[in-house]
Amino acid sequence: MMVAHPRPLLVILLQLLLSCLPALGYSSNRFFYQDILNGNGNGEIHFNGVKLHVDSSQPSVFALRGSNATLSCRYWYEPELSSPRRVRVKWSWLPIVGGHETDVLVAIGPRIHSFGDFRDRVHLRQDSPGDASLVMTELQLNDTGRYRCEVIDGLEDKSATVNLELRGVVFPYQPPHGRYNLTYHDAQQVCQEQDSTLATFEQLFQAWEEGLDWCNAGWLADGTVQYPITKSRSPCGGLGLAPGVRSYGRRHRHLHRYDAFCFSSSLRGDTHTHTHTHTHTHTHTHTHTHTHTHTHTHTHTHYTGTHYTGADIEIIHPTTSVKHSPSIV
Repeated sequence: MMVAHPRPLLVILLQLLLSCLPALGYSSNRFFYQDILNGNGNGEIHFNGVKLHVDSSQPSVFALRGSNATLSCRYWYEPELSSPRRVRVKWSWLPIVGGHETDVLVAIGPRIHSFGDFRDRVHLRQDSPGDASLVMTELQLNDTGRYRCEVIDGLEDKSATVNLELRGVVFPYQPPHGRYNLTYHDAQQVCQEQDSTLATFEQLFQAWEEGLDWCNAGWLADGTVQYPITKSRSPCGGLGLAPGVRSYGRRHRHLHRYDAFCFSSSLRGDTHTHTHTHTHTHTHTHTHTHTHTHTHTHTHTHYTGTHYTGADIEIIHPTTSVKHSPSIV
């Protein structure tokens, strides 16, 4: 008498069991979990019908160096939870000149940790439930940039961004031994020596809107070379070009040499960018691309000196002096 082998029945039972595993949350990496969190692809967290929101009431914050600033961030749930949930709050920073995003602060409940140059200068406000605003003290010139507030609850997260901009003065710098002698790294150094930093395009553009006019091209923080013209004239690109911030685009940071546009957020007494003991005039021709991509030949007139007093910028010319008020941006 033959007895039926139990293996076919066992195979059928195993297949039925495996077919049920996806519904139980068995992932491809063989990690088993109860799937109560479901992201909708828009950075919103759903668990049992509850949605997480993160927002900032101020997309941009303006401040002065040395002052304090609060970058707003708030999170809440819809519908409102009956009891608070333990979330992870992370603030990160992307410099205005680009690069990699770096951590500023991470908080889980009462535990808070700050990083790098932000250590001991930042904390969470936490004035009310859901308040994840970042309080920054003793602002520095290089704090300018985009800050991201990220709230993480379980498997998903949502974030909001805030731009921090410093108000101050943009001024051109020309070395004592003549114009167009600075590599990008030289320009960084001379601005630091003036208690300032290389200006960003946004800062230079704001200065141009407020009247800054300078015919010599200079380095900006992002490695581009530009100059602001409020009144078109022959030595500065020609009469046919409209006023604006004109650009040479990105230049080689080690090989190419220009002047610099520096930015300082606070003026402490008189600052002298440099002095000259001799005067001379010459012209130099460059071919470059206008900000609106028009290619043309550009002729510079060399000014022999710049004296920055905190009250005005004086362009020292062999025969005349022209003064421009510094632009507060």
